[in-house]
Amino acid sequence: MTRELSKALQHAATHSALPSVVAYNRIDGPGSSLDLREFQQALWFLPERGFLPSDSSMERTRTLPRTVGITIDTGTRIQASPLQEGLIGVRSVEYGTEIIAKPGDVIPIKENWLVKILDIFRLSGVMFVLQNLHAGTQSAGLGGSATATTGTCILANELAGRPFSGVQLISLASRIEQDFGVSITGTQEQSNVLFGGVTDYVWFPWGIPGSPESGYGSSLRAELVAPSDYVQLESRFAIFHSGHARPSTDVNAVWRRALTDHGGYRLHAKKPELAYQFREGLRLRNWDQVFSSIETYRHIRTELCPAYMHGCNEILGRSEGLGCTAFPLGAGGGGGVLVFGPDPAALSSVKDDLRTVYREIAFKIKAKGHELFNLPLA
Repeated sequence: MTRELSKALQHAATHSALPSVVAYNRIDGPGSSLDLREFQQALWFLPERGFLPSDSSMERTRTLPRTVGITIDTGTRIQASPLQEGLIGVRSVEYGTEIIAKPGDVIPIKENWLVKILDIFRLSGVMFVLQNLHAGTQSAGLGGSATATTGTCILANELAGRPFSGVQLISLASRIEQDFGVSITGTQEQSNVLFGGVTDYVWFPWGIPGSPESGYGSSLRAELVAPSDYVQLESRFAIFHSGHARPSTDVNAVWRRALTDHGGYRLHAKKPELAYQFREGLRLRNWDQVFSSIETYRHIRTELCPAYMHGCNEILGRSEGLGCTAFPLGAGGGGGVLVFGPDPAALSSVKDDLRTVYREIAFKIKAKGHELFNLPLA
């Protein structure tokens, strides 16, 4: 049955209590293509000694596809506002777009991907209004489209009475975004919005063996850095925008094709171990190991797709000249570049140098992937 929200939202508006969600972006690192559906499936093997971790190192999972997500305080606010009964809509403040449709009459095309989510949840009389928390962070390799998609799923799920679990929302958001042609995506950004923090995700493309209730979107998760230690990461990481952006799909498509030839597959198969080294470097605060894993992972990605470094080579060169390194975020299409320095003083010098040419995207690390406001709706 359709849930008509127009009157309830009008009442909420008079009390300045419209429901909303703030969904946060993420920094990724080595492992940042292993969450794609094809990579999860192509590189996953049943571990010989079982998959359950025996200690905090989770050594038994080191050969499995994994990604480390670091939640940051950029992202998107999504507010549910009243709309005429019998209609649903989505408005983007940044992109200046608005789509309004009748429930049950939303065709499955790219432009409708967010309003289709409202339709799936059988909502009516509601307009979702999306606005970035910080200007200039869209299309920066921070997972913005997945953040918006997952945030929309979370808020729609709340307004519909929570029919789906968190893992089901991850699967829904990922499949909607990719299958509607918005972007080639996996499950890391979606998982980040659900769980947040500095988190290690080990991917299970068909669900966790022995857990019949699990499925696509499932992961084994471990907190690598407690909130009290976030300052250690914040003093060693920075984000700059290269000024060059292109669809991340262009880069991801090249990597996907490389899975189908022997040379490309062998290179991709080296990634899970490097992702594990990055994970352990963060957990143990072994900053040289973090540095090495980033460097090697970037070399492999560049060999597979030289366009990955488009527009980023000067940032890399300036960083290396002062003892740091750089890593294009996401697929490398958005223009956002992560700069890492094992020594905070060296990173500070790099930041001073890069600020003369490039725009810095300042951030703080967040323990939560999203925050809800004014819910449940009365």
